[in-house]
Amino acid sequence: MSGSPIEAAEASISISDPGEVNRDQHLWGDRLMINIGNITAWLFPLLMVAIVTQVIIRKMGYNQAWLDDAQWWMYGFAMLVGFGYAITTDSHVRVDILHQNFSPERKARIEVFALGWLLLPFLGIMTDFLFHYAVSSVVAREGSDSPNGLHMLYLLKASLPLMFFVAIIAAWSATKRNLGMLKPVTFARMIMATLPFAIFVADRIVFYALYWFTRISNPDLNPRRISREPIFEYEVLIAVILLALVAAISILRNRNSPSSEA
Repeated sequence: MSGSPIEAAEASISISDPGEVNRDQHLWGDRLMINIGNITAWLFPLLMVAIVTQVIIRKMGYNQAWLDDAQWWMYGFAMLVGFGYAITTDSHVRVDILHQNFSPERKARIEVFALGWLLLPFLGIMTDFLFHYAVSSVVAREGSDSPNGLHMLYLLKASLPLMFFVAIIAAWSATKRNLGMLKPVTFARMIMATLPFAIFVADRIVFYALYWFTRISNPDLNPRRISREPIFEYEVLIAVILLALVAAISILRNRNSPSSEA
């Protein structure tokens, strides 16, 4: 079965364009990630030209710091996009000694757990952290350490949370695809498949809602002390209750839907 013409064709396609493998199963998030990856891939030829140019002009006695910065910018941005692209195309490095011999259903269960319970929470935490990191860089108008370098480093840092958010879309879509191999996908089942991430997102929504409500309603309060207000002691509880309500509404809607299973 491993030598079937279909598998041979997919193996050939995966070498030239991994984004075309199992394209009929892709969701909108998968295609979004692949299209972003295909566009960003053009940075690598530009990166090679920049590296060769810098080597040549440095040998001629000229050194352009902005060209050094541009290389790091292109490489850093392309690698961030490549992270999400590897999730979508399943082209990341893994040890397949055991995994490759599992049944499709068992592989799907592993992917749902790995993506939904392990990877997505990490991506969510990093997106939240990098958002504040990027805002600080933008406010400070951070630039290059070199006088003739690229002086808008904050643009690159602002792309960090954006690219992690795109990776979240890729991981969410991959989780949904794998969950669909096991059972019909509903929003409530997606919440369970990504429960740690779902709780984190609900917690962040509640936190920022309480933060800005407190800041607007009490402008004299020091912003650093807002999160120490008594209401924030119930932040996680409120988030869990809201998430449970959303899941319950989703379950009721699916039961009342004419197309729902008996």
